[in-house]
Amino acid sequence: MGFHYRADVLDALLAHGVRPTETTRPELVHEFVSDLYRYEIRRLRARLLADEFPKKQYADRVVQLRMRYRVISMRPREWLT
Repeated sequence: MGFHYRADVLDALLAHGVRPTETTRPELVHEFVSDLYRYEIRRLRARLLADEFPKKQYADRVVQLRMRYRVISMRPREWLT
């Protein structure tokens, strides 16, 4: 049994450098992309603490980051056709 990912999901994953095959479990891919998001959010927080940008910009930057990782708000089974 293979996994058939939706085209829009594949495009979103590719934007993060992830290209699952038909044998790649969606749960594994979801976990990987979630890890990438957590890394990015921690890096953003570190940049805030290093005073690389004003604190008032932090919330907007978090929202922008979350928009880039919208695919993790979906359940892995929703990624499939």
